[in-house]
Amino acid sequence: MNLNQIDAFYFLGIGGIGMSSLARYFHYMGKKVYGYDRYKTFLTKKLEKEGIFINYQDNIKMVPEWIHSQKCLIVYTPAIPSTHKQWIFIKKYGKNIKKRSQVLALITENKICIAIGGTHGKTTTSALLGHILYNSGKKVTAFLGGISENYQSNLILNGTEIFLVEADEFDHSFLYLSPNIACITSLDQDHIDTYPKKKSLIKAYIKFSNKLKNPYKKLFLCKEEYFPYSNKNVIYYSVGKIGNYYSNCISIKGDKWYFDFHTPKETWKSLLLPIPGLHNLKNVTAALAISDYLKIDSENIRKSLFLFKGIKRRYSIHYQSKKKIYIDDYAHHPTEINALISTIRKCFPSKKILGIFQPHLFSRTKFFEKKFAKSLEKLDFLILLDIYPAREFPIEGISSNSLLEKIKMNSKNKEVTSLSRVLEKIGKKNFDVLLTIGAGNIDTLIFPIKKWLYKKYG
Repeated sequence: MNLNQIDAFYFLGIGGIGMSSLARYFHYMGKKVYGYDRYKTFLTKKLEKEGIFINYQDNIKMVPEWIHSQKCLIVYTPAIPSTHKQWIFIKKYGKNIKKRSQVLALITENKICIAIGGTHGKTTTSALLGHILYNSGKKVTAFLGGISENYQSNLILNGTEIFLVEADEFDHSFLYLSPNIACITSLDQDHIDTYPKKKSLIKAYIKFSNKLKNPYKKLFLCKEEYFPYSNKNVIYYSVGKIGNYYSNCISIKGDKWYFDFHTPKETWKSLLLPIPGLHNLKNVTAALAISDYLKIDSENIRKSLFLFKGIKRRYSIHYQSKKKIYIDDYAHHPTEINALISTIRKCFPSKKILGIFQPHLFSRTKFFEKKFAKSLEKLDFLILLDIYPAREFPIEGISSNSLLEKIKMNSKNKEVTSLSRVLEKIGKKNFDVLLTIGAGNIDTLIFPIKKWLYKKYG
């Protein structure tokens, strides 16, 4: 398919973080862009302000007539349920229908493509690398899986010579891509519906790695991850372990982290880590390594790192005073929660931490129930919200109450509540650091919590 011959796009699930960046891209390219989503959110409101029409009713009368045209492309997310009325109608009458990942592949197939894959760390790595490329004057378009604080968008647009994308392993989406440079940040098991066993995940990543193309044809691989893939195209990066690129000499001063970065030719001393945490240092190391490999001027790289503001919902500090600190984070996997709490303990030793966690997906909660319990036990106080189902139906015996029972914590310090009752629960806890954690709609608590903290503590 030639995308230049497409005049109009209809996005089914336009409010998703990946879908919305594609919608923005085509809108900026001068195409007609419409879409559907179930809920009006921060993202959909912003798209509407930018001139994109969105409907919120699952009604076939809301589907524009031009979806029948050969010059229209319908883009859908695999999260759309099979019973969705618009989806049933579109499958029957739409001429051109593609998954989001297939459209990304079409956009990037004849361009230089850098694809960042991995269970954790894709968005931080991509956002920093996109920021470096943009600040260095590269003609780059970056599709991000989060909102960059620097650009207030999930799309960085400065030309179409290089495309930077996140290689999403869910539903084997990343296998449509054929990147010139790829990176694998981590290989923790996740998306259990797609990868019931870890070896199936590894096999998928091997297939992804075999799709590298010239020029470049390079795979950046985190040395700490076990990945049975070895050839001349691999470039290793690490935190602590000597490799092609690595970071070490970490020092913490208050809540600021500093490190040294080593290229094959030189050492960059005492760099400020923009987002605290060893897991974030791994992501930063990956972005710096790829930037240096692309021969971007070292001063431009270091300046971009210093100016990097991070990503919304990735260790986002929303309130900080002498009495209280409030941090919001997207962590929705036990490994991510462990990393987050460990970072908080290093930055704010001896502080009492209250975590509000919203589990994401019944299948993930069931598979990782014991690991979730172990990670959440590291908090001083815990408020659990109901499981956010997203695309799933409930699983018998799996709930936030069943998870709570497995958490070894004083019963007075843990409880389950609804989203609407969180504020009254917070007011009764003797905490120093407050965390909101999860990938569902827990972000709707951010503004009310900030408002409450400013009103009470100034």
